[in-house]
Amino acid sequence: MTFREKKNSFTSSPFGPPPARLPRTSELGIQRLVRAEDLSVVFQPIVMLPSMKLFAYEALVRCGITSLMPPPILFERAVDERCTGRLGRMIREVATTLCPGIQLFLNVHPAELSEGWLVRPDDPIYSHDARIFLEVTESVPMTERALCNSVLREVRDRARVAIVVDDLGAGFSNLKYIADLEPEIVKLDRELVANLEKNKRQCILVKSLVALCNDLDAKVVAEGIETEGELEALLDLGVPLGQGYLLARPSYPPPAIVTPPCMGKRARGPRTTPSGGSRRRRSDAPR
Repeated sequence: MTFREKKNSFTSSPFGPPPARLPRTSELGIQRLVRAEDLSVVFQPIVMLPSMKLFAYEALVRCGITSLMPPPILFERAVDERCTGRLGRMIREVATTLCPGIQLFLNVHPAELSEGWLVRPDDPIYSHDARIFLEVTESVPMTERALCNSVLREVRDRARVAIVVDDLGAGFSNLKYIADLEPEIVKLDRELVANLEKNKRQCILVKSLVALCNDLDAKVVAEGIETEGELEALLDLGVPLGQGYLLARPSYPPPAIVTPPCMGKRARGPRTTPSGGSRRRRSDAPR
């Protein structure tokens, strides 16, 4: 998810009624909340750095009902109506239909994980003809971590589905969640990316997180890249994947990737790193 579309925090009891009542409750709730034709999806590229080649698209929901346009509000109401899983299923159907043959990042609201929709064999994630990456927020409450891990491991066992931990660095981060869940990808929150090139200590923190994720066999995506300075700092720190308005805004049809001017400058000669040192080209490096 983009940093501009933060998921709403959990209510104290988000999971609703016992599983036996969920299908009927979900259908009634979704009928009160939204129709399929009210939902659409836009796509934002996740880009391989520094090649600027497409890695995947993230699917972001849009709702045509004015009061439900902000995604956090839409999901907050779905939690109230006990139809979060049904809503998530509808969004996945739209996204996979609109973007066949392309790797997709799909957001999963934590309240979905007890409703059984993700483990149904007819869910679109199992029939999509490219890899699916399921994003779960890093801020899942500690009390729900065991359930989250169990459901996501079952999904991963059933298909070539990858797990993504979203929002690392937002609020109170818990690195043990990354160790327990074993995600293939970790997304750095915009708070760790903003003005990165101007803050040496922030650069040290991001560099350490990239090294940690590498040791845990997880790739890092930097979210919310908005300036060339931020992009250059991320490249210098070895961040392999990026996403943000500098590269492309969400849209449908899926947008083309914009190559920032700084990428051409990097190919022409040495430049300055965030810490102030001179960066050599590979051909100038000591052998």
